[in-house]
Amino acid sequence: MPNAIGVVEFISVSRGIYVTDQMLKTSEVEVVSATSICPGKYMSIIHGDVAAVEDAVRVGIKLAGEFGVDSTFIPNVDPNVFPAITGATMPDHISALGIMETFSVSTMIIVADAVLKSADLQPIDLRLGNALGGKAYFTFTGDVGAVKAGMEAGIEIAKEKGFLVNAEFIASPDKGLVATLL
Repeated sequence: MPNAIGVVEFISVSRGIYVTDQMLKTSEVEVVSATSICPGKYMSIIHGDVAAVEDAVRVGIKLAGEFGVDSTFIPNVDPNVFPAITGATMPDHISALGIMETFSVSTMIIVADAVLKSADLQPIDLRLGNALGGKAYFTFTGDVGAVKAGMEAGIEIAKEKGFLVNAEFIASPDKGLVATLL
């Protein structure tokens, strides 16, 4: 299983497609997602072994030039990040709920990884850019203490990178709300 993830985010769809092709040709990585996102941006998410992903992201940043928005390289990503990106998560039970929101897709992937590594948490959804004006959000669950610890870890990173929009904590979400999250 690939243990590294890389993201390059672009303000140009055409440059994003071109750079994604170059990243794939220069490194042995696989695409997790390569798509346009709102508002007219493009993101390329790749995975593979650490050295290959690091090399591909380096190529992506260089070729993005003035069209680059943000980028991420996580060498030992939490394995629960991948199913959260693809919407293949199904928590056993939603106790407390954490919601993190950023202006950057790349930053949100770093945040999600840090959140999941900070405590015993389960991802619910990791939405990246589509129908969000280019923003991203991450919802996750666990007991109250774990969700609060995850929130603290995520907020610190998002603030440090300058892309935090908001973060909310719900100790006991209503069943009607929970049904909309799954």
